[in-house]
Parts: sequence; C-alpha cells; structure tokens
Amino acid sequence: MNFEFSEEQNQLRDSLRSYLAKEVAFAARTRISRSEPGWSSDIWRDFADRLGILGATIGTSAGGQGGGAVDAMLIMEELGECLAPVPFLETAIIGATLLERSGGRASELASIVTGDARYALAWGEPGGRYDPCHVDTRAVRTEKGWILSGTKSVVASAPWATHLLVTARTGGATRDRAGISLFLIDAEHPQLRKSAYPTIDGRRAADIEFDGAEIDRGALLGIEGDAIDTVEFAYDAAIAAIGAEAIGVMRRLVQDTIDYCRTRRQFGQPLSDFQALQHRMVDMFMQLEMATSAVYLATLNLDAAPVDRAKACSAAKVTVGQACRFIGQNAVQLHGGMGMTDELPIGHYFKRATVIESEFGSVDYHLARYSALSQHRGDKP
Repeated sequence: MNFEFSEEQNQLRDSLRSYLAKEVAFAARTRISRSEPGWSSDIWRDFADRLGILGATIGTSAGGQGGGAVDAMLIMEELGECLAPVPFLETAIIGATLLERSGGRASELASIVTGDARYALAWGEPGGRYDPCHVDTRAVRTEKGWILSGTKSVVASAPWATHLLVTARTGGATRDRAGISLFLIDAEHPQLRKSAYPTIDGRRAADIEFDGAEIDRGALLGIEGDAIDTVEFAYDAAIAAIGAEAIGVMRRLVQDTIDYCRTRRQFGQPLSDFQALQHRMVDMFMQLEMATSAVYLATLNLDAAPVDRAKACSAAKVTVGQACRFIGQNAVQLHGGMGMTDELPIGHYFKRATVIESEFGSVDYHLARYSALSQHRGDKP
C-alpha cells in the first residue's frame, strides 16, 4: 500500500506548519490558553481566510475543498504538534460530518467554511461510560417543535461554540440503538444551563442541562429516531482524527525527550550515552510508530463497512491510548521533576496526551468494543 502523500497534501502540511510555528509557538499558545476565552478568534479567522482549512472535509458544493479524511489527518497532526487551542475537531470534522450525513444543510456547512460557525457535540451523559447509544436526554414532540430535557457532561469546546449538536431520545429505552435523534441548537439558547470550566490540558468544556428547553421543528437533523448510524460514523471519524492529533503530541514528546537527554549531563557525559536510556527512547519511538500505523489504518477504513470501520477505529484508539500513556510517562520521568512544570512544554504535552487517552473512549472500553465487534455478524455494529 502506498503511504506517500500527494504534492497538494504536502503543500497543505507545509503551509499549516509554517503558520503554526509563527502564530502558535509555545509562548503564544500558553498565553492564549490562559486568557479568558481560552482560544483565539484571530487564528480561527486565519484558518478560514488565509489557510482555507476549515472546509477540508466539506464538499465543494458547500464551498469546501472536499479533501477527505487524509487531509483532516494531516491537519490534526500539525495541530497536535503545537497544541493549538482551537475547536477544529469539533467543528470541521465532527460538526461537518454530522451535518453532511444528516441532509447536507448547505448554509450551515458554508458557515463552517467561512469561520462564522463553531460546533460542539453534546453526546456524553453521566453514567454513559463512552457509549454513544447511552442516551437519557429526551425530546418530546409538541405542536411547535420539541421540548428537550436532560443533561450532557464534559461537552468539549462548548464554551467556544456557536451551535450545539445534541443527541436526544425520541423513543426507546436508554441503551436502545433505535429512537436516537440529532438536534441542532443555538449555543446561547435561553433555556439551557451551561456550566463551563477549563480542562487539565488548557482547553475548555461544559456540562449542559436542558430543563424543558423549547426548540423549533427545524432543529431536528435527518430522520427522527434514526440518528445512531450517523452519530457512530462521526464518533469513529473523531477517533481517527484525535488519533492523528495524538501523533503530533507524541512526536513532540519523543523529540523533546531526545533533545533533553543529549544536552543534560550526568557523571560527566550526556544522558543519551547511557544504554538503558537509549533503550527507553527506542521503546518510545516504537510506540509512536505503532500508533501512527494504527491511525493511518483507521483513517483509510472510514469508508469501509460499518463493522470493519468500527474495528479499525477501536484498534487505533487502544494503540494510541497505550502509546500516550507510555510515551507521556517516560518523557516526564526522563526529564525529572521539571517535566511537570508549566515552564517547560513537556508538561503541557503530557497533559494533552493524558486527556486524549480517554477522550471518545478509554483503552478498556475500546478493547471490549473490538471484542464485541469481532463476534458480530453483519454490516452494522
């Protein structure tokens, strides 16, 4: 299989890397993440106007580039390598995927491309344990539309979002696949209660309560009660994308550790001359390479049959999760106590790797999911 990128993809990577090196260097990124909003609208505007990457996964009919999953993977790698505090995953990948697969609303997709809309997916619930089918939030039909009641927890990038994509049950029991619907809601809807907070990796999330929120009929995306296949596709696309981000994060952890061991001296020689530490850094590199291969495989299988797609993505999530823990912990150990200080980049990358390890499902969850899928027969999970 040919893993070489096209000339256009290499140009995309190079132009984005050059921009991020200038605008989102470590000092600038730290300043942005510590600010009140925690992100930069100027950088987001540049993503739309100067770089044109917000439409990377959106079809040309809505003004996007239609580059697909590989382009998204390259972008996420670069964003991971500089820890860019932007809602690219939530908006340009998850949001765009859900909108396109729920009827292809051209105006909403176009607003992503122009940078005017930012999305957050409200799917996780207390007690849900990473399962997208665990939905207690209810949407009850009325004459004018719907009444929404329930709670969503740890909604990533919700404080930055202009719109929320919300899973709610219009039929069935809590864990049924049938009866799950998807709704598009204004993030500033007066009848939702949003509790925002910073996360340990310097980003933002929120818990959201819908206490009888009235939404209009047009908020429903796609067919009532039939959203789970679309949500699971977006879930797997998010796993592949966040895996690509993890590659960028871990690449920086490995390289910074190698550089540190070359300059830090002990007993009159660099740490990199000690064979035991050389073996440790080789193990870190091998974990990175295995995770990279798993993410590439998951990305290339996003258009496969649902069971094959889900297995590839769960395998990638397990491999990436294990690599994040191994590389992150060893990077901190080899740096010593200073590895956890805010002054060094290594601590910030370790925190992001720790969050990625469990975002969209822990290692244990995806091991169980892969096992269940391996015993499954048919096209749907």
